[in-house]
Amino acid sequence: MNTKEVAEYLDINEKQVYALIKSGRIPATRVTGKWLFPKDLIDEWLLENARTGLSEARKRSRKMGGALLAAGSNDPMLDILQATLRKEHPEFYIFSASTGSRDGLLALNAGYTDIAWTHLWDPKNDSYNIPYLAQYMPDRKGVVVNLFHRELGFLTARGNPLGIQGFDDLTREGLRFINRQPGAGTRVLLDIHLDRIGADISLISGYKEEVCTHLEVGLAVLSGKSDVGIASVAIANFLGLDFVPITRERFDMVLDQDIFFEKAVQALMDVLHDPSFRQRVEGMSRYDFSDSGRILYSTT
Repeated sequence: MNTKEVAEYLDINEKQVYALIKSGRIPATRVTGKWLFPKDLIDEWLLENARTGLSEARKRSRKMGGALLAAGSNDPMLDILQATLRKEHPEFYIFSASTGSRDGLLALNAGYTDIAWTHLWDPKNDSYNIPYLAQYMPDRKGVVVNLFHRELGFLTARGNPLGIQGFDDLTREGLRFINRQPGAGTRVLLDIHLDRIGADISLISGYKEEVCTHLEVGLAVLSGKSDVGIASVAIANFLGLDFVPITRERFDMVLDQDIFFEKAVQALMDVLHDPSFRQRVEGMSRYDFSDSGRILYSTT
């Protein structure tokens, strides 16, 4: 990438790019008088900066007795859960970063976070999250606790004017797709289905256009920038978009066994079991809280 392209990629001004070059804070090389930025090195630089930020945040959170750091997937219900925790237990805090399910588990394994939010589907046994612990959390003894089940599907403009029905439609000429970042649970599900049908991803316009949250997917469709993306039914309802169901998925939180017994986590568990909390949220956008707070797995 050239200077203009990397500025657009990072969503900053070109002057800021030159400032980063001058201070030696961004990977770049000069060829025939022009600055060039290898995309792979820029992505690694972004990831390393994110990891450093998580590590520093965790150090700071440890100075606050009731603070926990979380990373991983995202959902509007997490905001309600954390707000309810603060209301009922004002002494506790949860600081959460939307990194995607896989990177949430990797951050937990590296000791950067206390909690990982995740919904990684394993098609071999039609299960979620637990099969990935050995791969992404080999150094931790994890506890998997269910938060809720939700519906995931295609988001389209109101009325579904292009008649989107399934993954085959994504390769249709002229259709613009908005994707999630590698490692996101939604991206994992997409790639599994595309592989199953033998889809040529080079035919999917927008496959390389990536955003980091369900809300960003919905906003891309709502603005008309994209014709279709994959997100939860809650986002479709919030933004007034059409929703074509794909699957009902399990959304869990994963913790280290030592963290599970901390007071802040137990307070969170109390909120999940609170009948008033469940009554408040069960009717919202087809969430299912029947297993909420249930321990599904613990590493021996």
